[in-house]
Amino acid sequence: MFPSMLNHTTLPVLEQAVAFTESRHGVLAGNIANIDTPGYKTRDLSPDLFQDSLRRAIEQRDKRPATEISPGVLTPREESRRLDDFAAVKDSMKHILYHDESDVSLESQVTELAKNQNMHNMAVSLMTQQIRLLEVAISERVA
Repeated sequence: MFPSMLNHTTLPVLEQAVAFTESRHGVLAGNIANIDTPGYKTRDLSPDLFQDSLRRAIEQRDKRPATEISPGVLTPREESRRLDDFAAVKDSMKHILYHDESDVSLESQVTELAKNQNMHNMAVSLMTQQIRLLEVAISERVA
């Protein structure tokens, strides 16, 4: 009863958003770490691709009754599979190469890292609020 009830809340969506931002943070941090590596090409996980995939999964979930939710729709997965779905490497700034033939721009990477951090913080904050609401409902007391 509880798993099917929780699958129709925003928690599974927020869990996926947090998992994506964690994975993207690692990729962006790798770009910054390799800023001095000659010939290094920038990598990124596409937020647009993630959002489209998430939207399709939500639409599929909403078409089914709560008793028929399949286990693969919006459920947490093991870490090794998380990157597989969004492993499309983004060739950002293709036309700009530096003297060492790399395309890493510190400014753009830090900007993307900050955007990603904001998305992560928002998802975690919303998850925290949802869990607090569940706690209030279960305890039948307003905290």
